[in-house]
Amino acid sequence: MKHPILASLLALSGLAAADSLPLIPQPVNLKTGEGSFDFSAATGIRYDRTLKAEAGLFAADLKALTGSEPKAVTEEMRIMLPSEIRLDVDTTADLPAGGYKLEITPKTVVITGKDSAGAYYGTRTLLQLLPVANDPAWKDQAPEKLPAVSISDYPRFAWRGMMLDCGRHFFEVKDIKRFIDELAYHKLNVFHWHLTEDQGWRIEIKKYPKLTEVGAWRESSPPYGNRNGSDGKRHGGFYTQEQVKDIVAYATARHITVVPEIEMPGHAAAAIASYPKLGNDDIPGYAPKVITLWGVHPYTYAPTEDTFRFIDDVFTEVCALFPSKYIHIGGDEAPKTQWEKSPRVQELMKKEKLKDGHDVQSYFVKRVEKILAKKGRKLIGWDEIREGGLSPEATVMSWRGEKGGIDSAKEGHDVVMAPNSHLYLDHYQEPKEAALAKGQDKEAIGGFLPISKVYSYNPVPAALTPAEAKHVLGVQAQLWSEYFHDFPKVEYMAFPRMAALAEVAWTPLEKKNFEDFRSRLNSVLKHYDAVGLKHGDPDQPAK
Repeated sequence: MKHPILASLLALSGLAAADSLPLIPQPVNLKTGEGSFDFSAATGIRYDRTLKAEAGLFAADLKALTGSEPKAVTEEMRIMLPSEIRLDVDTTADLPAGGYKLEITPKTVVITGKDSAGAYYGTRTLLQLLPVANDPAWKDQAPEKLPAVSISDYPRFAWRGMMLDCGRHFFEVKDIKRFIDELAYHKLNVFHWHLTEDQGWRIEIKKYPKLTEVGAWRESSPPYGNRNGSDGKRHGGFYTQEQVKDIVAYATARHITVVPEIEMPGHAAAAIASYPKLGNDDIPGYAPKVITLWGVHPYTYAPTEDTFRFIDDVFTEVCALFPSKYIHIGGDEAPKTQWEKSPRVQELMKKEKLKDGHDVQSYFVKRVEKILAKKGRKLIGWDEIREGGLSPEATVMSWRGEKGGIDSAKEGHDVVMAPNSHLYLDHYQEPKEAALAKGQDKEAIGGFLPISKVYSYNPVPAALTPAEAKHVLGVQAQLWSEYFHDFPKVEYMAFPRMAALAEVAWTPLEKKNFEDFRSRLNSVLKHYDAVGLKHGDPDQPAK
């Protein structure tokens, strides 16, 4: 079985070979050896009994590649295998959490994880050294030559995330799982699931059925090329609680945490249309509905006891579905106009000595933080939750550049860096004119974000001291879905920029090199093509 990439690697030695291994993200330490290991469809898996789930997923992946399912046995079973990959765990290994070692010699392949996550990441690395699914090489039935190599690897950041907006456009469960598969392939470990919006409420809440009966549906959407227009087509959908449990379990098995986002106090029109008493119903012209246009809209939750009871009830059900330590409350783009017009809110401001709408938002967020704290969860929100004063234990996701993250870290708050300047994958990945020349369906919200700019990002701002930098939990890219009418468009915008994010999130800063990354990316592009993923062209010219 011949494979051109691996054949060329075997002809190399030393640093050149290390630099050329088609691995993304680039490992922390990699050293090539002599010879190669013969991998074939007969190669089995011998695993530590604590890694049964990881071994099962790895076996399924190998079956997808080779067409035949490898035999998988525990270490205790005295069953001879023609050749084997050992999957082990060593909690005493000199590695951080999520770390692993991969040793390939002519006789053995051993993956040893610091923990189960590390063992799983080691299997992702090994998969990248094999030909992709449907490669003609697998039909030869001859051994694939895996180059001898010693890898010691671990992630730079604990939070390596992707956000997908299902509020503006609803995507099927099968698509969400496909997305999770790709997060796992890239060693990303947080799926930030944006579930509620002005344009749609996407999660079943049993105590409040109108949220999905009313809030999950809108009468129309703007078509591509006409941002203020209407396609006249009803759009919607939601995830049942059983579907949510299924998706969470699917992600958890792949060492991915699902962080749900339930937007408040703004971006709440769909919920308020479902239960109008949740909004500022004491203002003139009050007529909430599920919004049919994009942008920022005025309907915000009223800061009343009824609203906080509703939020408590919703989070009771949300927390039962999501084991995530963090619950995202949004907090961005909340207009203060309705609060300014509401006699009820003006009374609250006098009572609580709140001087303006920013103080009202801070009051609101602090109340929500207490609700989550009683449920044993931590609040995370976009950097607008700083307005009027940040909640005591809140974590900030900084999207309007880095300032919100810098200021929060300096104040002792944890942060996730997610700036729109480098990590908004809803921006054009090629010059706008070139994109639209391919069709209106390539429309994006705006901006220009080539893969090289994504790759250039360093999540630790220079303005932070080493002590302050410890508050940077990690990094996350966003896929807002105004201009993603279907899932192939999501894929087209996400890939291959997700590969650049993966290296930003995992690889030590000093080991990053865009030209080398671009060379290694060719192997990942073959993976995308083999599994039928839509993706952009990484070699588009600069604007």
